[in-house]
Amino acid sequence: MLNLFITLFAITLFYFSISERFRTYSVLIAVQGILLFGLAFLELKQVNIANFIFIAAETLVFKTFVVPVLLYRIISRTGVYKVHTRAFPSFYILIFTMVGLLVSIILSNVLHAPNVDSVYLAIALFTLFTGVILIVTHKRIFSHMVGFLVIENAVFMFSLAVGSEMPILINVAILLDIFVSVLIIGVMINRVGEHYSDLESENLTRLKH
Repeated sequence: MLNLFITLFAITLFYFSISERFRTYSVLIAVQGILLFGLAFLELKQVNIANFIFIAAETLVFKTFVVPVLLYRIISRTGVYKVHTRAFPSFYILIFTMVGLLVSIILSNVLHAPNVDSVYLAIALFTLFTGVILIVTHKRIFSHMVGFLVIENAVFMFSLAVGSEMPILINVAILLDIFVSVLIIGVMINRVGEHYSDLESENLTRLKH
């Protein structure tokens, strides 16, 4: 079951590279939340009510429901639904993503330690590279925000790589960080959308006080 969840998670990362609609990005973020819940639940050494509630709140409630709803509202508010035509073609982004997977596998073997799960480390690095690729190869701010959310999922994967018993304070910090970040970027996109309909990151350099 773990291998199935990990494989499906990797498939979602590849799907990010070929997708051209922001609503698809939102759905993929929700799917990743469900998969992260399954992975974290199966990896827990001690399943108790507190751990279950926290994991469900962080993954199923926040990552699977709250974040996608916020993304959908931002899409509807701004009226921007597709990746800009000036973005890198999907074929090249897919190639970059495949290279990222290869580099991640190599690095996970090189950085392998007794207390680190090499499989989770590889998928965490792959998730990190995918988030960076989304940010670098896309012009619109929404893609950058989604890339940041993917990177945050990479942090979650890193926590699974270093140990199945995740410190609750670290997870709370991650949860609060991503929640505040989504709200701030959401407000920023709405404000920018009032002046620039294309929502490109280049427009931020022309904003005044």
